[in-house]
Amino acid sequence: MVGTKINAKKSLGQNFLIDNNIIEKIINSFFCDKNDLIIEIGPGRGALTKKLKNKGAKLICFEVDTDLKDVLSPLEDENTKVIYGDFLKVDLNSVLKEYKYEHLYIIGNLPYYITTPILEHIINQNVKLAGLTIMVQKEVAERFMAQPKTKEYGYFTLFLQHYFKIEKVVNVGNKCFYPSPKVDSMVIKLTPRIIKMDNFKEYNNFIKRAFIHKRKTLRNNLGNELFNNIKNKLNEMGYNDSVRAEEITENDYVELVNYLYK
Repeated sequence: MVGTKINAKKSLGQNFLIDNNIIEKIINSFFCDKNDLIIEIGPGRGALTKKLKNKGAKLICFEVDTDLKDVLSPLEDENTKVIYGDFLKVDLNSVLKEYKYEHLYIIGNLPYYITTPILEHIINQNVKLAGLTIMVQKEVAERFMAQPKTKEYGYFTLFLQHYFKIEKVVNVGNKCFYPSPKVDSMVIKLTPRIIKMDNFKEYNNFIKRAFIHKRKTLRNNLGNELFNNIKNKLNEMGYNDSVRAEEITENDYVELVNYLYK
């Protein structure tokens, strides 16, 4: 185990990772060198930060808790910088203009209560990523990786899978943290995919509407007019008129939206 016991702030969702085996699996989940740049979200007491520094890449850490300055300041050097503030308010493009690098990686143990906003913020910043390795609540990770016809499959599954191939790295028990959360976690790796469409705004609006009432049929959620515009296409794909949103694959949603807005 690494780290020492300090008071964590519940208001910030702080649970400090203290298991060296998990830290090593995170470190080994991606390859980078001195020409690359790593962003760490929420370094906490720096247990992961110390290992990331050994990668030799430039490192920017975003930490909201200024009370951790005494712990993190000794880790700063010409390659490592800690920026204090809310990551959700950071203009990544402005920060990245100050750096020259070949590949960009984002790493983080994300607070459970703001996992989705953080991922949306990263996507909306439209920065070119080589990959993300993040730790999230296990139940959330399973939702991100869900397949059609499962209860976990939903709007944000499709939103995220449109941008990334998502893979499990390792399960993380609650005893790997101090203080121990009530739930288990999972480390997942997100590798950017080639975007399949130009009209993603329409795609996003469509899938939001499709899942607005998950247990209802697609027709009920979309309304008769919109459903009738895609009915023939759905039937061609092998879906019947009583299909539910959770039964349709991500590839088929892309095809439906492309068909609607061709």
